[in-house]
Amino acid sequence: MQFPKAFSALALLIGLTQAAGAQTCTPKVPASSLIEAPKWQMSINPTLPPQQFVDDKGELQGLNVELAREIAKRICVEAVFLRMDFPPMIPALRSGRFDAINTGLFWTEERSKMLYLVPYAQQAISIYTDPSSSLKLEKFEDLAGRVVGVESATYTERKAREFSTAMEAKGLKPVELRTFATVTATSAALRAGQLEAALNINETANSLEQKGIAKIWVRDIAGTDITFAFRDKLLAQAAADALTAIRVDGTYDKLFDKFGMTKLKATTFVIRGDGPTN
Repeated sequence: MQFPKAFSALALLIGLTQAAGAQTCTPKVPASSLIEAPKWQMSINPTLPPQQFVDDKGELQGLNVELAREIAKRICVEAVFLRMDFPPMIPALRSGRFDAINTGLFWTEERSKMLYLVPYAQQAISIYTDPSSSLKLEKFEDLAGRVVGVESATYTERKAREFSTAMEAKGLKPVELRTFATVTATSAALRAGQLEAALNINETANSLEQKGIAKIWVRDIAGTDITFAFRDKLLAQAAADALTAIRVDGTYDKLFDKFGMTKLKATTFVIRGDGPTN
């Protein structure tokens, strides 16, 4: 027996609706924990491959993107990514413009008192040059008096300035740091000969070297935890619990192996620090 096309289309629509309904679940955080429930809105600067980047089709890719989507699935919310530069992220999160920062924010004591930080990976800093450079570097002190590029308002910039100040106290010349909004801008300046060297996280430096646009001289400087940052404690705890489940079922290891990122040794994820005091 043949059915009219209109009936077939209606049946298909009903089937799709039922399938969608079967996939729905109850969010594991109250609506008050989200700016616009059930959306989990997070800022991201997709300029740091393999952590977060935009592919040739303009789509977001990387460990942070896939990990956030896994967390969202586990806590039954919709992952929404807001692309923006890093410098305004912390004040924007604290003022309630979105729910979280998803950029691999380095853990610091100061930040742990402003935001709810959930560590999920390890990172450190690399020093690199243009492949054609004749400069040879063995340690951070070899950058004394040299012009070095770094992304602005980042942990990397902060540590570089601390090291430079310490070098100056020992009688060495300070590093002449020039800041840029993105790694792409830093790389362009390096290729143009405006910089002698540059600093970035290990994984991004590795990606640049694999593409033939950088040569790494020093790795693993000032390693520390990187985190998801939240304005709401209940949302942060739900994300931490989801990360623990992701670790237990093997998804965590698969994603980290896929993108070549450094895993945390811990198997249970928690909020590290007290969070905001007001």
